[in-house]
Amino acid sequence: MFGLFGGVKKNSELEHLIERMENNMANNYKDAAQEYLVEFEAKFKELSENGGLNEKQKAHYESLLDSYKIRMKGFTHKDQKPYWT
Repeated sequence: MFGLFGGVKKNSELEHLIERMENNMANNYKDAAQEYLVEFEAKFKELSENGGLNEKQKAHYESLLDSYKIRMKGFTHKDQKPYWT
């Protein structure tokens, strides 16, 4: 049934990290979100190298990783401009 809609079977470890990263981003916890991005990238590389992901999963999660890197560039408290300036 999963293949009927062309979906990618999700990896629970990576999905958990994405969920945590999204929650932290939504709550403006910038440093925590950045930490989960680093964890997500490390876990993705580990699973990719150890055969833990099939080709569709690799492509899917690599695309997500790239988009999160772009989206979170400059997403830190140190780069935040004070509203009074």
